[in-house]
Amino acid sequence: MKPANSLLSGLPTTIFSVISALAVEHRAINLGQGFPDTEGPADMVDAAADALRDGRNQYPPLAGLPELRGAVARSNARFYGITVDPAREVVVTCGATEAITASLMALVNRGDEVVVFEPLYDTYVPVLEMLGAVVRKVRLAPPHWDLPRAELAAAFGPRTKAILLNTPMNPTGKVFTRDELEFIAGLLVQHDAYAVCDEVYEHLTFGAARHLPLMTLPGMQERTIRIGSAGKSFSMTGWKVGYVTAPAPLADLVTKAHQLLTFTVAPNLQRAVAMGLDKDTAYFHQLADGMRGARDTLADGLVRAGLSVLPSDGSYFLIADIAPLGFAGDDVAFCEQMIRDVGVAAIPVSAFYDSRGTDIPARYVRFAFCKKAEVIAGAVARLQSVRERLCAGNLAEIQKR
Repeated sequence: MKPANSLLSGLPTTIFSVISALAVEHRAINLGQGFPDTEGPADMVDAAADALRDGRNQYPPLAGLPELRGAVARSNARFYGITVDPAREVVVTCGATEAITASLMALVNRGDEVVVFEPLYDTYVPVLEMLGAVVRKVRLAPPHWDLPRAELAAAFGPRTKAILLNTPMNPTGKVFTRDELEFIAGLLVQHDAYAVCDEVYEHLTFGAARHLPLMTLPGMQERTIRIGSAGKSFSMTGWKVGYVTAPAPLADLVTKAHQLLTFTVAPNLQRAVAMGLDKDTAYFHQLADGMRGARDTLADGLVRAGLSVLPSDGSYFLIADIAPLGFAGDDVAFCEQMIRDVGVAAIPVSAFYDSRGTDIPARYVRFAFCKKAEVIAGAVARLQSVRERLCAGNLAEIQKR
């Protein structure tokens, strides 16, 4: 038979599937995949259940229910001072991953160049390549992941159509600063390009760090597509409700792409998310405070276990440097052995780079701290044996050579 799609056929099994399967096999505590292990707000669950029984279970409007589109507009105004028309500038999607895909479909023609930052969320590059885009990757460097301005400027050119920006950032936990965003904005104006902003962790920032949407900067609203997620803001990742804010001409194109991908989103979940977005601001502060506490507990445990912990100002994730342990293998081998011998699962950060690249860092692992306190505590207890179980024999082998 003739071969099927070569790009999809060439995609390997994701490291997330591999690590999760190993975690199940070895009964490891899974701090790999980034989903909470608690239910979201009970009143939202009740609202979703009630909405199933009110006779509105047929196709909702293509761009989303008016209730949710209005709530997204109010949230933009309340938290960031962004004023949008909910009827023309908000689109509801089946999760943020669909929102990203639909937004890129709305902008990109074959041969257009799109700038992305590495390390990156693993769907970005395959989606862009399916659309025929030329991907220009710019690497951020640990431990602080500062914006490499010269390299970023060099990545822009006459064919640049857009930048794909994730802040707060998975997997690094970086929150882009105003100064960095202003530099990006200047490049967008200079090259007449757009921005697709993946901001799903917008309400999960810690300490003095604050999320600032690129869309709020002067001249950016007309060229920015902003993406949010109920899954991350309400710990309901299985609901798959995302939302796009964009100027009307771009929102119209996102809607057309959404029509081709999923067409619509469950109406009862849309109404529950609308209620959630109108929650008191205290809810969002408490969510971030809880995550910050989990981050700090895990970070302390990793340091006591002998790893070096990198800063994390936002998201669900914490990156640790395994080099201080003296482990002889790379980050993939470390994660696999840690599951088998220690009983804790994490994700090798090398998985967040294009595997076709060179000089990919191989000494960092990502832990998800969006877990119950007792789960974090159990993982920390197990991690105290990581040096003994993973590195003693490992170092002995090195000395024999």
